[in-house]
Amino acid sequence: MLTGTTTNTTEAQFASTPRGARLARCLSVRWMEERGHPQESDASCAVALIVAELAANAVRHGRVPGRDVRLRLVHDEPSGLVRIEVADAASDRRPPTVPSSPCPDGESGRGLFLVDVLAERWGWEPRDPVGKTVWAEVPCGKCRDAEGTEPPPYNH
Repeated sequence: MLTGTTTNTTEAQFASTPRGARLARCLSVRWMEERGHPQESDASCAVALIVAELAANAVRHGRVPGRDVRLRLVHDEPSGLVRIEVADAASDRRPPTVPSSPCPDGESGRGLFLVDVLAERWGWEPRDPVGKTVWAEVPCGKCRDAEGTEPPPYNH
């Protein structure tokens, strides 16, 4: 796992495996905690769920042997959004532009539906030189500022 972090951005590569997807989710929870969003907060839970879904989809549908999955998290302070980007190496497998409604009795098919519900917006774009990046933007409010000042306590 390679990681790079700045104040409002973190980036990491994970093996294109279920363990790699799980580690991506764990990194997102830790990153949100460092920005003043406890693991139990709505913002942290939404980011963790979306990262888990997009990383699992990248592993399941976008896996190319020998290629990793890349996770990038960016907090855009002016908008109060966290942008989640998950990139894989499969150019030919693209997500639908509109998620289908899940079958009530089905065991799968709810992932992008949940992303659509939790994210302010989401989509995908081609990745140069190969692959695609699926992204989602999640409202999270104020995170810690550059001096490390914490936001007011989270209230439900």
